[in-house]
Amino acid sequence: MAENIGRVISVSGPAIDVQFEEKTMPPIYQALRVVSEGFVVPQPLDVVVEVQQHLGEGRVRCVAMSSTDGMVRGMKAIDTGAGITIPVGRGTLGRVMNVLGQPVDELGPITSEFHMPIHRPAPAFDEQSTNEEMFETASRSLTSSSHSLRRKDWPLRRRGRGQNGRHPGTDQQRRDQPRRLLGIRRSG
Repeated sequence: MAENIGRVISVSGPAIDVQFEEKTMPPIYQALRVVSEGFVVPQPLDVVVEVQQHLGEGRVRCVAMSSTDGMVRGMKAIDTGAGITIPVGRGTLGRVMNVLGQPVDELGPITSEFHMPIHRPAPAFDEQSTNEEMFETASRSLTSSSHSLRRKDWPLRRRGRGQNGRHPGTDQQRRDQPRRLLGIRRSG
């Protein structure tokens, strides 16, 4: 299969427009790689972008997944033939990664045998379970006994409330405001 190659025609921040032949226009959510081959740039450029919109006449609007610094019109955009995939499974627990599945926590590479697309349909209703099961996350689970966020632990002033516990914007305080400004005390 021949490579589907387009050319960057517009760069506006993270939004990039790419021109393809109309019959080879990539579908929405397809990943493209914009490379700086043949261009004199301080550092080689290899940016993954994702197709977000078909503009017509072979043009697609994409969103860059990293910085577009140094990207110019005419650069080659190579269609990867698939969407962006990231690693999934036990190897990803406790790890921090970017939208491309690359680790950003400085703990080395992520080892995972499975990769899944970042855009995929929700599971069918009959594939979902109604059984109670432990939900495993990277952080420890919080239960009502593991933290104390009770009202007595939080002074009223921290929540933006006055000494009497009322919010400064209550109806009663708004009614009393003109009297307070004039120094008139409310009776009874």
